[in-house]
Amino acid sequence: MTFQDLLAYQKSFDLAMRIFELTKSFPKEETYSLTDQIRRSSRSVPATIAEAYRKRIYPKNFHSKLTDSDAENSETQVWLEFALKCNYVNQTVFNELLANSIEVGKLINYMILNPAKFGVKTDH
Repeated sequence: MTFQDLLAYQKSFDLAMRIFELTKSFPKEETYSLTDQIRRSSRSVPATIAEAYRKRIYPKNFHSKLTDSDAENSETQVWLEFALKCNYVNQTVFNELLANSIEVGKLINYMILNPAKFGVKTDH
């Protein structure tokens, strides 16, 4: 198994790509603020999941990286809220992207709570 096989990775990567496509239509004045921030945080989610998987021989590092990934996922949700309030996305698109992000968060949480299923050596 590779990190690309992880459902959390796949879903977070897909979400980051959807956000990338969506932000192409954001106003130019947002290029170095909202557009940049939401792209960075959404891309950080799958990247940090990949790092966590590679560090799975170190249980504390695995857990730490996954909590970092979950935090980036939460940050992405905040930027989505800004995009909605600034009228860069409509409520339907927001709801869909938020639902995808919540699903990613649940998958990350599952990995945190079940490290042995991902090759992490636990003391139990």
